[in-house]
Amino acid sequence: MKNSLPKKIHLIAICGMGMAPLAGLLKKKGFEITGSDAAFYPPMSDQLTALGIPVKVGYKAENVESPDLVIVGNAVSKTNEEVQEVLKRQISMMSMPETIEKIFLPGRFPIVVAGTHGKTTTSALLAWLLERTGQKPGFLVGGVLKNFGRSYQLGSGKYFVLEGDEYDSAFFDKGPKFLHYHPQILILNDVEFDHADIYRDLDHLMEAFSQLIALMPKNGLIAASGDHPNVRTLISKAPCRVLTFGLENHSDLRAEKIEFGEMTTFDLLREEKKLMRIASPLVGRHNVKNLLGVLGALLELGIPLSGINEAIAAFQGVKRRQEVLAAVREITVIDDFAHHPTAVFETLAALRAKYGARRLWAIFEPRSNTTRRKVFQKDFIKAFEPADRVIVAPPYLPEKIPAEERLDPEQLVEDLKRSGKMARYFASIDAIVEAIAAEAAPKDILCFMSNGDFGGIHQKVLQKLDKT
Repeated sequence: MKNSLPKKIHLIAICGMGMAPLAGLLKKKGFEITGSDAAFYPPMSDQLTALGIPVKVGYKAENVESPDLVIVGNAVSKTNEEVQEVLKRQISMMSMPETIEKIFLPGRFPIVVAGTHGKTTTSALLAWLLERTGQKPGFLVGGVLKNFGRSYQLGSGKYFVLEGDEYDSAFFDKGPKFLHYHPQILILNDVEFDHADIYRDLDHLMEAFSQLIALMPKNGLIAASGDHPNVRTLISKAPCRVLTFGLENHSDLRAEKIEFGEMTTFDLLREEKKLMRIASPLVGRHNVKNLLGVLGALLELGIPLSGINEAIAAFQGVKRRQEVLAAVREITVIDDFAHHPTAVFETLAALRAKYGARRLWAIFEPRSNTTRRKVFQKDFIKAFEPADRVIVAPPYLPEKIPAEERLDPEQLVEDLKRSGKMARYFASIDAIVEAIAAEAAPKDILCFMSNGDFGGIHQKVLQKLDKT
């Protein structure tokens, strides 16, 4: 940086799930913020608009006016027109996680949530429970927390909750984001192969998590998913204390006698001693595990669990995580971020547990860098098992993936049919909308799954259902 305290900061790719909340934190801290992105869409556009942050759509050199610092999103390449302008003018650049490290973490107690699955929900739940127990935490989460109406908080307390992503930080900062966060407590959920555009294979991915664990201070704590073999391998070399959590008998903190209904309830046990009966509005075994990790962190911090059920019951969830958007003609429309096969399966299994025999549709857009590749071509057959009907949309920007590496959605549908599943592929969003409008019946559950805006399909379906 030109000086220790930049005044004007420009964010390239400001609408990203991490960049938009970072912009909010910077604005709250008193910086003058501008930004740009290729597109401007909810939910992050809503936050930026509410903050009064000006955003230019499209990347142009003239968008870089006179900032003291430019923060570059991790999907932005060196050839980006604005990046080229920054380099030409020798303006200071930082990645998103480095900015968090340098500006927001000094003097705070970072609690980081990492792993392939459940990071956003776990981080959001932890932030909420810390808030309800009077801790006034700071947080930055890759989703909008409904209780707060945003995905960030500066906070005045000592704790700072961070969603720790293993994706790389920027074109000039190729290490995983979470290496910048220096956790005092690390909640480590299940670890599986993901981000096939960054990591060669599972071993390569495990190396990144091994680096994170190696950075833990001796007086720190890892609350780790004891049910998962990859996690057990990782924590075997932990330089600090480890508290395992899970649904199996060997974990230190576990759930027993789980019951699903209007509320999910279970006995919380620590080393065979029952602590209390927990009641949660979150559905699914994966969300029980997410909650166990959070409870493990609270116990480590010495926060009493008396009254915790009231705080848990008040948790409203995260946008785009099993989010019920509306019900039209008794047809329930749900939006979910799930894209990894395990996340797809767990989400659908949770909805099956909640809605019972009601007909469950899974409408899936392969959009992430991993799901557009054929690496999980076969895994998706099992992933859709809990659904009654499956619709597969065209992969997003398939030309960005080499043809020999690309997911074949039509083959996936054929494989699903051979497994006994009613499945179809449609070549356009509009064709999917027409099919759903023609066939959906009262009591049906429509679950749309994509880590992007899915071409606005949710509102298109709702509008169509409302008219038919």
